[in-house]
Amino acid sequence: MPQLGYGVFKVPEEEVYQVVLEALHAGYRSIDTAMIYENEAGVGRALRDSGIPREEIFLTTKVWNANQGYAETLAAFETSLTKLGVDYVDLYLIHLPMPNEDRYMDTWHALEELYKQGKTKAIGVSNFHIPHLKRILEEGTVVPAVNQIELHPFLSQEEIRTFCKEHDILVEAWSPLMKGRDALTEPVITDIATTKDKTPAQVILRWHIQHGIIAIPKSVTPSRIRENLAVFDFELSATEMQQLDALNQNQRTGSNPDEMHKK
Repeated sequence: MPQLGYGVFKVPEEEVYQVVLEALHAGYRSIDTAMIYENEAGVGRALRDSGIPREEIFLTTKVWNANQGYAETLAAFETSLTKLGVDYVDLYLIHLPMPNEDRYMDTWHALEELYKQGKTKAIGVSNFHIPHLKRILEEGTVVPAVNQIELHPFLSQEEIRTFCKEHDILVEAWSPLMKGRDALTEPVITDIATTKDKTPAQVILRWHIQHGIIAIPKSVTPSRIRENLAVFDFELSATEMQQLDALNQNQRTGSNPDEMHKK
């Protein structure tokens, strides 16, 4: 799985085809979508029209809250596969644990079956906190390959990252740029960007890379799509990494997964 991918959250179906093509031609080889984004068909069409062999593209999608449960998840997966127009995905995730619904173990067992059948090359979770992960590890038969969570310098998630590292679960950041909010104008970040002759977004993505975090920035602007990929030709010093680490305020841009209910 590439450490830097391209996310398509909230990209409308009519736009996603072109931006995914743009991302693939820019050099991205990991595309992250989800059933709830309602753009899987456009993503799949872009994959086919890109001219890039399917096996060279790492494709992720997710089962939504309303489709949790064993049989429901199996059916939802087939729907996603049809919309994407592929015969397998590289990574299939549970989008949210929905602890109040208490169906994520049934959902996980469905993912294990899909993995066993080879319909997905890997399975994982999204927005899972440590108690949810512990239950998966105790009651499941497959260790999640990935936990995709909101993560950026203002929400560094160190406790979850440590737990995942101890259990060989990769951490993937959604909203790695904090949805373009305070992070891109934070003086610590902008000062480092000036020093490195890079943009604030590139500095933040480099912070993820050096922490071993997978990042899936999203942009629909061609220049920024390419800019976000240009983070492998410089390095942040230990001091700069510490300065960025110190920005943590446990500040979310999204909802707390423990408080989410089925929609």
